[in-house]
Amino acid sequence: MDGSKTTAAAAVLILLGPPGAGKGTQARMLEDKFGLVQLSTGDLLRAAVAAGTEAGKAAKAVMEAGDLVSDEIVINILRDRLAEPDCAKGVILDGFPRTTVQAQALDTLLAESGARINAAISLDVEDAAMVTRIAGRYTCAKCGEGYHDTFKQPKAEGTCDNCGGTEFKRRADDNAETVASRLEAYHAQTAPLIDYYARQNALSRVDAMGAIETIAAELAAIVKTATA
Repeated sequence: MDGSKTTAAAAVLILLGPPGAGKGTQARMLEDKFGLVQLSTGDLLRAAVAAGTEAGKAAKAVMEAGDLVSDEIVINILRDRLAEPDCAKGVILDGFPRTTVQAQALDTLLAESGARINAAISLDVEDAAMVTRIAGRYTCAKCGEGYHDTFKQPKAEGTCDNCGGTEFKRRADDNAETVASRLEAYHAQTAPLIDYYARQNALSRVDAMGAIETIAAELAAIVKTATA
């Protein structure tokens, strides 16, 4: 693919953080505040497959064979996506890169258009708290409203506040054992990334155990400085 056609996003931000750290919530708030576009690996793959792009077809073939999509395919899909007009103001990458090899490939991709990582922000959390936070999640089976065993129960027991539904469901992998395993894998993969971006003077760290609004304010200040 002709890398010269890649369009540079005005800002490229990376959110690092384990499952349950609040990356999705904070990314949406940054989108609204700064006009950025959140790009998650899963969404990118699904969109490329649905659109039938060259890279999407390659990804579909791999997934249908039951294999993992290669870094090269993901980078090609990301290259296509960054060329879309809505990415001109900047993007927030969520879930990519996950390894230093992917980070190096991303740097190479961005260099094609003279872009770079403006900030890699690590949402730092306590593992024990994450297990409690994730393992207690459940949703209304009818409307998808989210609840938690400890932090947010329906006002009327067994009845959804939003739609009045009486059936609820939990994700099969939202249990303490699976969450602990996912956290262990995250730390194994991400510790090198934190060092990688620290060496580039692109790393910022935020205590993500506080109130959502407080975390959002810290992130906004980092983004404002990084994109000035």
